[in-house]
Amino acid sequence: MKSLFREMARLLDGGESLVTATIIRKTGSAPRSDGSKMVVRANGSILGSVGGGRLEADTLQLAKELFRTKRTILQTFDLTGADAAGTTMICGGRGEILLDHLDAAEADNAVLCARAAERLTQGGAAWMLTSLAAAGESEAVVGRHCLILSDGSTVGATLGDPALLERLVSAPGRRSIRLEAQGDRRILVEPLQHGGRLLVFGAGHCSQSLAPLAESVGFRVEVLDDREEFASRAYFPEPTEVVVLESFARLPDLGVDESSYLVIMTRGHLNDMIVLEQSLKTRAGYIGMIGSPRKRNKIYDELLKRGFTRDDFARVHAPIGVEIQAETPEEIAVSIVGELISVRAGREQRAARRLPL
Repeated sequence: MKSLFREMARLLDGGESLVTATIIRKTGSAPRSDGSKMVVRANGSILGSVGGGRLEADTLQLAKELFRTKRTILQTFDLTGADAAGTTMICGGRGEILLDHLDAAEADNAVLCARAAERLTQGGAAWMLTSLAAAGESEAVVGRHCLILSDGSTVGATLGDPALLERLVSAPGRRSIRLEAQGDRRILVEPLQHGGRLLVFGAGHCSQSLAPLAESVGFRVEVLDDREEFASRAYFPEPTEVVVLESFARLPDLGVDESSYLVIMTRGHLNDMIVLEQSLKTRAGYIGMIGSPRKRNKIYDELLKRGFTRDDFARVHAPIGVEIQAETPEEIAVSIVGELISVRAGREQRAARRLPL
């Protein structure tokens, strides 16, 4: 997402207007989830995707019209039954998609996209707000956007009442795109935050399968190893961050906090224990370690001698991953990402329950 906003900022800053298409609601098995975004350029080329097939083709046709009218519209779609039968898509579903014309002549548009990309790169919560017409009206309001940062500061037009802004800032873990009623308006709230910072200790085969899969579901991945030949772009292309360590025994300050996910899969039991010992001293929200119950118990026994308690180990997911009888690196990656998604979803649900009504 950050690369998409970065490219949008570059194009807008260069004088090129754009149309964005964002799925804001879907039911059934539509090809892409809520929040999926595509950018359409005036020459018909696209960045990102809303799922391909007929939905994407129809979106392109609508975008052509918006370049002429400079409007922002909500469009329903239906890919079920007979409507989907004539396509190559095997999934269906209904929903709404927002098509939003961004005029390069309005300098705020480039600034908003640049700041959104910056926040997605740095981490931390932010929300893009778009003012829409009340339910039942045919058009949305043109050119009303605002970026809210986690400290409550804003970029662009001021949208939303103070109560909405308070809810956003007080419960930043909620990542779902949604509509909020605001008098005779609706505010589209689009969270702009990665799905968690994932630090993977070890750059072996399992990590090479894990990194791209975790990134595909929203994690910002950093892979750390003390072997320069493994911790390299040859195995971990962008956007994965690669860190070559001096030693697993002397980890630098990694800024680990409650929103961090730690996965330990180094090349040997000793290094795994060394990293786990340091991880247990952090506030990490998730710690997972690869290996068998026998290996885990040997490591725990040694750490007990070093002053840790059984309660400390209750934080650790070991053996790591969802039990799916995984064997290959690819299958192990699926197992681990499944567990990461489950832990993240539980955290977001708890945060959502704390939202004031």
